[in-house]
This record gives sequence, structure tokens and C-alpha cells, in this order.
Amino acid sequence: MTFFQAIILGLIQGLAEFLPISSSGHLALLQYFFGVDSEQVLPFAVLLHLGTLISVFIIYRKDIGDLILELGRLIKDIFTGKGLRINSNPTRRLGFMIIVATIPTGVMGILFNDFFNNLYLNIVAVAIGLILTGIILAVAEKMGKSDKDVYGMKFRHALFVGVMQGIAICPGISRSGSTLFGGLISGLDRKFAVKFAFLVSIPSILGSVVLEAPAAFEQGMDMSLLGPVIAGVIVSAVSGIIAIKWMIKVVSDKSLTGFTIYVWLVAAAVLGYALIGA
Repeated sequence: MTFFQAIILGLIQGLAEFLPISSSGHLALLQYFFGVDSEQVLPFAVLLHLGTLISVFIIYRKDIGDLILELGRLIKDIFTGKGLRINSNPTRRLGFMIIVATIPTGVMGILFNDFFNNLYLNIVAVAIGLILTGIILAVAEKMGKSDKDVYGMKFRHALFVGVMQGIAICPGISRSGSTLFGGLISGLDRKFAVKFAFLVSIPSILGSVVLEAPAAFEQGMDMSLLGPVIAGVIVSAVSGIIAIKWMIKVVSDKSLTGFTIYVWLVAAAVLGYALIGA
């Protein structure tokens, strides 16, 4: 893997992880057309996920800091007999909603991990995933005014967002698009829906790293790739920050149509290539 390939893969991972165009689908296609050996790139892909995680921590550092502090207060309340006090403040309730949303995502990831991994090898499956992403975005675009904040959000809403995030493990289906769709369908305020979608990505990304890391680093990593890997991770983190800020503005302005058209065009091109190649 060259520096150029690593930078391109890092750029795509950072942008597509948070823009609703599917990072997994784009990385699968780039690996296919670059001719990069999947076994060689697997450790790199795991590290790219950590790069995008850095992006979320930078943009939402205040919210994450508040959640960590609130976790300490929760533990204190439990040991002093006050109980969970889920609704004691918005931060604690948000933390519980993130935990609830993570449960179905984790279960789906563990149960269907091998199935999802096999889909990465099939560019037609990736194209179908992109088509589904376009449909999800088209529906989300039509959602009317929503006004539920963290207190208006119910556990069933968090579960639904988590299920949508689990479905997005399929290559070609956008995680940010799916979780945003889940939030908007549940009636969440658009800005809160975006924030929740990105915050709930933290345990999801960490979980995928935990699942993939043992196999990825079983044979170690070629140290000659260290330079390209570092470059790719840095690019992934920087482009992720740009993508998150862009996504916040796009959703607030209700401007998802461009992404819908884009993923459908990519899907059509991939399907056309597959048919001609066949």
C-alpha cells in the first residue's frame, strides 16, 4: 500500500463515516479497484476507525466530558442508595439512551459479523447497500418538523436508532444516514438527532475495533507500512472533523438530496461495471 492509497483511503473513511454515503461501502470499492489485498489492509482499516473516533471526541468533547463526569455521579448515587435517577438531568438521561441504543447494534454485530464481512467481497452487494442508503436519505429528507429533546426521547426510540445502526454494518448502508433516519422517524429535533447519531457511534466504532483487532493484528503489521498508516489515520481524523461539521449544517438545512443522488449514481456505476465485467 502506497502513501497515495493510504491518504485516499483515510480521506474516504473520514468523510464517508460521518457523511451519509457509507464509509464501509466506499472502502470496499476502493480496495477492490486499487487491488489492495484485504488481509494487508485489515489492520489499517481498524486504525482508520480510531482516526474517525478522534474526530467525534474533538467535536463533541464537552458532551463526552459531561457524560464521563455524570458516570462518576451515577456510580456515587448507586453506592449511596439513591438509585439510577435516570431523569435527574439531561446528561444522565442521554447516557442511558446511548447505552440502550448500543445494545441492539452490539447484538447484531456479534451475531452477523461473518455474514457482513462476506458482503465486503461482493461489489454488487455494496451497490445494493448504497441504493438502500439513498432510499433512507430520501425518506429522512421528507420528515417534517420534529421537536423531541432528550426528555422527549423514549427507550423505544433509542432501541430503534440502535437497530438502524446495526443494519448499517452492511457495506453500502450508511451508519450516519441510518441513525439519523432512526432519530428523525422517532420525532427527534434535527440537531439533537445528529448529535445523538454521532455520540452513539462511539461505542459502535469501539466495538468494531474490538471485534476486528484480534484477527487484524494476528500476523502483526508490516512495519514498512507504518508511514502510510500514520498518514492515513491523520487524514481520517481531519476529514472526519470536516464531515461532522458539514453534516450538522446539512441536516439543519434539510439538504440531503445531493447525497441521495450521489449514492444512487455510485450504485448505478458499480452495477454497470459488474454487468459489463460479467
